[in-house]
Amino acid sequence: MKKTLYTVASVCCLAMPAARAQVFKTDEPLAHTYSIVARDPETGEMAVGVQSHWFSVGTAVPWAEAGVGVVATQSFTNKSFGMRGLELLKQGKTPEEALAILLKDDEGREVRQVSILDAQGRVATHTGKNCIRYAGHITGKNFSVQANMMLTDKVWPAMAKAFEQSTGKPLAERVLLAMQAAEREGGDIRGKQSAALVVVKGKKNDQPWDERTIDLRVDDHEKPLDELARLLKVYRAYEHMNNGDLAVEKGQMDKAMQEYGKAETMFPNNLEMKYWHAITLANNGDINGATKLLREVYKKDDNWKELTTRLPEVGLLTLKPQDLKKIMEVK
Repeated sequence: MKKTLYTVASVCCLAMPAARAQVFKTDEPLAHTYSIVARDPETGEMAVGVQSHWFSVGTAVPWAEAGVGVVATQSFTNKSFGMRGLELLKQGKTPEEALAILLKDDEGREVRQVSILDAQGRVATHTGKNCIRYAGHITGKNFSVQANMMLTDKVWPAMAKAFEQSTGKPLAERVLLAMQAAEREGGDIRGKQSAALVVVKGKKNDQPWDERTIDLRVDDHEKPLDELARLLKVYRAYEHMNNGDLAVEKGQMDKAMQEYGKAETMFPNNLEMKYWHAITLANNGDINGATKLLREVYKKDDNWKELTTRLPEVGLLTLKPQDLKKIMEVK
């Protein structure tokens, strides 16, 4: 695929005036795509969602920083617009001002598509007049949708409608719904290959390593949006697992069991979830409940039973000898 795309770039170079040939370079990915930048006014979270018929689109289009904003840079992508756009926002520039600065000296501005959204929900988007049709964008309150090289001109209006009609759902799910709406209208004229979803917090804190709450990428897949939706579901399931662990730490066992149950309902065949649920039950005195779950796990994979033998030595399984024996004799 890369060979084909680079050939296209070379043809473009030959067809364009020499002064603009530098725009079409192999280090500027041909990320023709549709994307959405958005903010949740309730939580302050900001997100970028993107899909393209291009390998690993998540490494080129989406840029995000908690408490600052998000950027989508696509079409004949200038990746520097991501980092530079965020830096301009940090300097106090509005999205409109930042976008104007980025485009001012860019010889490829007419083949660029860029959208910038800040932590206040202000947004600015540019679609160059030479972006391959169908191309366009719609900006709204706390969001912008943009697309180029689409099969039809209904793609980005469908995205905007889907996002606006999904108020009340978590931001990540709303972004995914917008992208699914794009695909129903035909999406990228070339098809589909990769997708990405990034969500950051609305405010900075003293733990920057936790500011990117969701960071999912599908680099190469026949149905990247379906895979992205599956990964988001997995993420939500593990949120329930984490909430269960937190409830255990606080001695809220009823809540912990509810959270573990929700996770297992979402992925009933996930041995990891069942196993740690069982270990938590055992550590809290419910040996019968633990053995029931462990029996299911051990039948499918003996390695989990071996793992159980290793937990007491590191303090992760603290049982009386007779209870430990019951756990280990489960068949």
